[in-house]
Amino acid sequence: MSLKWVDVLEIAIQLADSKPDVDPRYVNFVDLHKWVVALPGFDDDPQRAGEKVLEAIQAAWIEEAD
Repeated sequence: MSLKWVDVLEIAIQLADSKPDVDPRYVNFVDLHKWVVALPGFDDDPQRAGEKVLEAIQAAWIEEAD
């Protein structure tokens, strides 16, 4: 399965699984972007992620972590 920026929930789940020691409330968007692009199966244009997409991923990750 290839991941795209629109797969916010799946991205959040994978980040929660791969970064269990990270508190998503304190992640900056530069690191978040880097980690999403590095996920296995991520296959989208890295330049297409805007602040709104990153905010949505961060919010979903916080939900997953709770």
